[in-house]
Amino acid sequence: MFITLLKYVKPLEEAERFLDEHVQFLDKYYSQKKFIFSGRRNPRIGGVILMNASTEAEVKQIINEDPFYKHNIAEYDVIEFSPTKYDPRFSCFVD
Repeated sequence: MFITLLKYVKPLEEAERFLDEHVQFLDKYYSQKKFIFSGRRNPRIGGVILMNASTEAEVKQIINEDPFYKHNIAEYDVIEFSPTKYDPRFSCFVD
């Protein structure tokens, strides 16, 4: 799994111009079961996406499609991790 932290490098108004396209991007990868959750950071300086991807190369390929990436709205910090302990209610995301 990968946690992807987005941090806006342009004003929020710029991000909002591409928000509908970004939501379409998110929907595409939710339908492919690649995204587990996503949301805004608080304060609103960017976002967070939890991805179920096989490799970091796959994550980077996905990120390349994000309008926020294409239009240099955000920078991305990708963190790979292996869940070793988790609430059983979330086992469907781990198994």
